[in-house]
Amino acid sequence: MAQRQTTSLRLRLRYRFDHLVAGGTTALIGWFALACLAVVVPASTVLVWADRSAPATLSGRLAAVWVSVGQTLKIGGALGSPLYVLASVALALVALLFVSTLVGLITTGINGRIMELRLGHSTVLESGHTVVLGWSDQIFPVVGELVAANSNQRRSVVAVLAPKDKVEMEDELATSVGATGTTRIICRNGRTTDPLELARVSPRTAKAVLVLPPEGETGDAHVVKTLLALDAADPEPGGAVVVAAVRDTRNHVTARLAAGPGGHVLCVDDIIARLLVQTAREPGLSLVYQDLLDFAGDEFYTAPARGLAGRTFGEALLAFTTSSVVGLLHPDGEVSLNPDPTTAIDADDLIVLVSRDDDTAVQEDASPFVEEDAILTARPEEPAAQRLLLLGWNRRAPLVVEQLDRFVSHGTTLDVVSLGDETTMRCTSGISGVRDRLEVDFRSGDITDPQLLAKLDVPSYDRVIVIGETEHEAVCPGPLPSARAIDLALETGARTDDRTLVTLLHLRTIGQAAGRELSLTTEMSDDGNRLLAPGREGADFIVSGRLISLLMTQISESRHLAKVFDELFRAEGNELHLKPVADYVRTDREVPFATLVESARRRRECAVGYRLRAESGTGPAYGVRLNPDKRQRVRFGEHDWLIVLAES
Repeated sequence: MAQRQTTSLRLRLRYRFDHLVAGGTTALIGWFALACLAVVVPASTVLVWADRSAPATLSGRLAAVWVSVGQTLKIGGALGSPLYVLASVALALVALLFVSTLVGLITTGINGRIMELRLGHSTVLESGHTVVLGWSDQIFPVVGELVAANSNQRRSVVAVLAPKDKVEMEDELATSVGATGTTRIICRNGRTTDPLELARVSPRTAKAVLVLPPEGETGDAHVVKTLLALDAADPEPGGAVVVAAVRDTRNHVTARLAAGPGGHVLCVDDIIARLLVQTAREPGLSLVYQDLLDFAGDEFYTAPARGLAGRTFGEALLAFTTSSVVGLLHPDGEVSLNPDPTTAIDADDLIVLVSRDDDTAVQEDASPFVEEDAILTARPEEPAAQRLLLLGWNRRAPLVVEQLDRFVSHGTTLDVVSLGDETTMRCTSGISGVRDRLEVDFRSGDITDPQLLAKLDVPSYDRVIVIGETEHEAVCPGPLPSARAIDLALETGARTDDRTLVTLLHLRTIGQAAGRELSLTTEMSDDGNRLLAPGREGADFIVSGRLISLLMTQISESRHLAKVFDELFRAEGNELHLKPVADYVRTDREVPFATLVESARRRRECAVGYRLRAESGTGPAYGVRLNPDKRQRVRFGEHDWLIVLAES
């Protein structure tokens, strides 16, 4: 009961206070003055009466009380005639009003400035910084890689502009990225498609500008508008590297036109489709690309030719003990990956190599470590026809089919299982008949249905590719001029990954029942979902968002790498391969890695690392070793792989 009465009293007092506040400024000032007098007058009276040196008369003590009250309330407390006292009080009140107004104005100005800073509307006054435009899940790996790339710099700045609250952006980045070391992250609020708001992050003085594609169907259009806004904000071409990404291949040309001759636009669908095909053909390749693209390990750099001028590219392969040479960067900006070993190196050429850092590319002759008696002659190998299974269908699926047809041997079959019917899938893929090499068969079904997967006899397939799809079926409006003329934009990263996880769970059960590991290559949108995926350690996952983020970051740090990656992900030209070590060197003894480099050179290939089968299930490297020291001696097994850059 007492508690109820206390609560009721508290509520009544709060109600009266709320009513008082609602009365306005005049009422608040009046009540506040009465409250001050109610406290100050009695307290001053007590002080005067308790003071032994106080006047003995009542009038003297009342005058002392008045002086105490005046000094406490800063209204003077002067003694004299009534007119004199009244004038002193008036002057004190005027002074108090002036000081209070001045303090209020200063406080309001400071609060306004703080709010402006909190909203992120101030201009970033930096130069040589990196600008990131847009906000999506890609922002976290992009900023994380930029922090890693600049870890050896004394000071670096990353400025982020997005239509999002500044404090929220800072909190999310602090949570996801963690400690940033010497890199300072500055967030600004604004529309990336507005040239005036773009100026808040000073793109004109930046060294690189990254344009992230936002989520949703209009993401590519937003990227194009942002690129146009960049051009409007700074019509004169500057020194900044502009790197953007679009998802749909149909929008790639438009985005490249908007980016201008100095911009680099990545096509997500095209790159992911090619990586899926490359990894499906050579399991383990996704781990190699992951190691090569992030800044935590070895990556691409360029080094001056110096003492290599006039020598051949074949000789340069063994000119570095702790770096792996893969190509040449010519003065006109053109890149030659894995050129003919007899190609002469000019004095103005730069060496393209894989190294731990830009300061570890030091020339040191490794040819004395080559053991000639350990080198083997290549065994001719006829490519065999395979049975492939593609589970799922999305916008990238026609590109996957197209890429497979270019690389597989004659007689290879591809079975496609998806929610869509055969007519729809043939329409969206542009497949009307027999391909050049690949025989394609379509089946309609739900890839998350365990009964359907059991009927497919999945263990009988040589390779299985799982790509994301939603419950929505694509609708074929009629004959289309190309495979890219239909937009299956209904899929979203979260929903497609959810279905992919369910499919992988059933495939793991099928593999366990068959007593064998299925050769799986899986496409995912979110790197967080990859950690949840059921499957063996070291399995191949192509996480589109993370891989594109890594590519964009690499190019932003070195614009010449754009052409390196263009060739790596192009159907023609050179690409990375995993080939049997036993085809290159003897496996009955230890050999220096320089011996494998020399053996690969004689086949017109560049060796950049190896993968050990015995460690393929053990993280974090899963047996992959990029750019080993050429003096390092390794004993390989019959089933180990050599990582080489060679023609497709």
